[in-house]
Amino acid sequence: MADPYQTLGVARGAAEADIKKAYRKLAKELHPDRNTDNPKAAERFSQVTSAYDLLMDKDKRARFDRGEIDGDGNPTAPFGYGAGARPQAGGRPGGGFSSQGFEFGGDNADMSDIFEGLFGGRTGGGGFSSGFGRRAATKGGNIAYRLQVPFVDAATLAPQRVTLGDGSAIDLKLPAGVEDGTQMRLSGKGEPGGGGAGDAIVTIEVQPHRFFTRDGDDVRLDLPISLAEAVLGGSVRAPTVDKPVMLTIPKGTSSGRTLRLKGKGFHRKGGGRGDQLVTLMVDVPADDAALVRFVEGWTPPGNPRAALGV
Repeated sequence: MADPYQTLGVARGAAEADIKKAYRKLAKELHPDRNTDNPKAAERFSQVTSAYDLLMDKDKRARFDRGEIDGDGNPTAPFGYGAGARPQAGGRPGGGFSSQGFEFGGDNADMSDIFEGLFGGRTGGGGFSSGFGRRAATKGGNIAYRLQVPFVDAATLAPQRVTLGDGSAIDLKLPAGVEDGTQMRLSGKGEPGGGGAGDAIVTIEVQPHRFFTRDGDDVRLDLPISLAEAVLGGSVRAPTVDKPVMLTIPKGTSSGRTLRLKGKGFHRKGGGRGDQLVTLMVDVPADDAALVRFVEGWTPPGNPRAALGV
């Protein structure tokens, strides 16, 4: 039973942000997709994911710190005796994304057998090495999955069709505030076991977009406009994560000016949505003879670099 703090390489009092940072770094290094020829990396990946899952659960972390549960999330055995062996579930591929199995265990001894074993000398038939009770039915192992989500789907919380390792398909509802590295738990979708099925732990990977970028809960976009649109103003179509909208360009707009589209960003955890920030980029055509003749005969007023002291 490894210490989850040591597994992630963080201090016992580490903040959640530091735990998340350490997990992301190790998960990227150890993920089975990147270590197909190194089975030890897959085992280490499972250990790291289990440690992260425990420490990000405030109740489990507090119980571990008080010594009430071990590093696998199981109650510490009474009277200081160790727990029995815990089989590790094997990873199975899901449809369209990769998986690697891991589990938290869950052995519990029948109390009547404990006392009988201590004072009557009888050993249980369940396999505890301490010999003081039957082994309770073990819950099935958890399975870790990685799900790649398109940028626009993450921003709009579009449902994701997911095929699990057992071949079943579900529609996964993304949570508000979803970001790269967000983990979702699907109860009972892990490995089967005598004490019930384990869970599926889905780690979200938000894919980059070809022209949108994320800034917190906001979405940024560089929007090209023509010289005529910049000088004269007007309305132009601008893409958003929802659908294109008409954007009003003020007269005399310079490159770099940013306009705000309210409520066109990512959904926030506390409700509402971020905005879309549109930076206007004036597109000056090359080799336009009429434009060259106009500029050659035109003297612009003032010095556009005066504020820079040059």
